[in-house]
Order: sequence, then C-alpha cells, then structure tokens
Amino acid sequence: MSRPIILGIVGDSAAGKTTLTKGIAQVLGPENVTVICTDDYHRYDRKQRAEIGITALHPDCNYLDIMQQQLSLLRMGQAILKPIYSHKTGTFEAPEYIKPGKFVIVEGLLGYSTRAARDCYDVKVYLAPPEGLRAKWKIKRDTQKRGYTEEQVLAELEKREPDSEQYIRPQRQWSDIVVSFCPPNDDIDQANGHLNVRLVLRPTIPHPDFTQVLASGNGNLSSAIRLELDRDMGKPVDVLGVDGHATLEQVNKLEQMICSDMPHLKSVCDRESNPELGKVSGTTGETIQSYPLALTQLLVTYHMLKATQVHP
Repeated sequence: MSRPIILGIVGDSAAGKTTLTKGIAQVLGPENVTVICTDDYHRYDRKQRAEIGITALHPDCNYLDIMQQQLSLLRMGQAILKPIYSHKTGTFEAPEYIKPGKFVIVEGLLGYSTRAARDCYDVKVYLAPPEGLRAKWKIKRDTQKRGYTEEQVLAELEKREPDSEQYIRPQRQWSDIVVSFCPPNDDIDQANGHLNVRLVLRPTIPHPDFTQVLASGNGNLSSAIRLELDRDMGKPVDVLGVDGHATLEQVNKLEQMICSDMPHLKSVCDRESNPELGKVSGTTGETIQSYPLALTQLLVTYHMLKATQVHP
C-alpha cells in the first residue's frame, strides 16, 4: 500500500492546534484521517509532574524516543500501540491500537523537537498566536473543559514560560508554514473570533502562486488580503495576510485558485458540502464563520494533497 501523508501541527498549549486539525480532517474526510496527539507521550502524569517540579513542555517529561519511533512506523503505513494521556483526569489510560489512515495529523507541543521526528512529516505547520491571545484561549479552555480556576491557569502559564521559550517556540524554525491568528490592531480585547491571519510561507515547499490573484490594481482584494516579502527567523519568506473582515467573495478568489490547481479540492471549495470549514466558537460560545481560518485549512489541505502526488 502507499504510505500515509503526515502533517505536523505544533504550537504551545492552547495555540489553536485542535481547531485547525478538526477543520482539515473534515475537509479530507474523517474516515481518511488518523489524528495523533503527542501529549500522549508524556512520561509523568499530572500528580507526578507536580511532585517532581517539571512541566509537560520539557523534553525530559516526554518519551520523545518512543514518539519518533512510532511516527516512523506510521510513515511506513504500520500500526502502533499508542499510549493515551487524559487531559481531563491528568492520568494515563489503556494504550490504543492505531492503524494509520490515508492521512495522519500529528498535533502537540514537541512534534519537531528531534531530527528523526521532523523527517517523518510531509508538511509542517507551526501555530504562533500573540501570547496575550493564547493566554486568553488557555484560560477559557482550561476553566471550561479541564476544571481549573483562572488563578491556577495563570500560575501555570507563568511556571511554563521558561520551557515555552526554550523548547516550544524554537520549533518555529522547522515549519513550512507559520500560522498566526491575531486580533485587528493587536487589540486582545477585540478577539471575538473575527481574527486576522498572518501566514508565513517558507520556500521549503512549493506554495500556490498567489501573485496571480493579488496582482497590483486588484483593489477589491487588497483591502483585506495582502502578499508581502518579509523575513522570519532571519530567512526570506512570503507572508499572506487575510483580515478578519474579509468577505466570502474576496476569500473565494484565493480559494478557487487553490482548488483549480488541485482537482481533488474542487468539492472542498463547495461550502455546501463542507459547512464546518472555517467554523470557530466565539468568546460567548456562539459559532462564528472565519474566512481567514477557512483559507488556512484549505491551504494546508492543498499541501497534503500535493504530497500524495509526490508519494502516490
């Protein structure tokens, strides 16, 4: 059989990894996608971490050797017996037998931390929201879904900061695409779901030629969508910026360009058959349609499908 195509989505805690993963899996068809969370490779449970005084972000708190070994097996199309860590209870559960689908999405904190692990991915994404916004997301998630108080979450963020700086953020350099969702004018209080996105497109993989659509003089698009040359971590990159106020008509031109280059994606661009594309929950729990998120999900899907042509 042909081997699975593997996508990495790495970022700090509550950076939006699961939201991006869900949308991409829905586009590719959940029946075709196996999702792996690298948090399952924690070495210690929550109680042990507190006793030892180590955070989940530290490499020594994770079985990175087992993670990279199992990623290698998945890449070869082989099944694994994967550990399971429960964020709800902070303890480990029975391991799970996992057979890879056509696509594998690997999301977590330390997915690019070793050379052997990095070599397993076809496409590597790094999520880098502003720290103030990530803190807001983490407070919301951990208080609503994981039973923490706001004070506990803030204390945990402070405790984890040295490890975030030393071990999580440097992984940005290994990504093909850096995704930064941010509020308009960098005002965290305006982060109501209608966020802008800044996509750093490294030349490590061939991206669609957006210059065709964003040619100068296309005033209708340039009010909400821009393509610029910049540097990221010292290296030249293209940066695609899409504003949260972008309309469906504006974003659709880019989406159609992505889809026309990839026959498999034609049905994906049909929003009636993909109603979940770009859906995100707002600050008060309501569902918001985010066109910047939809475009990001489509672009990553495009690269995964491109990889199937290279490795059929």
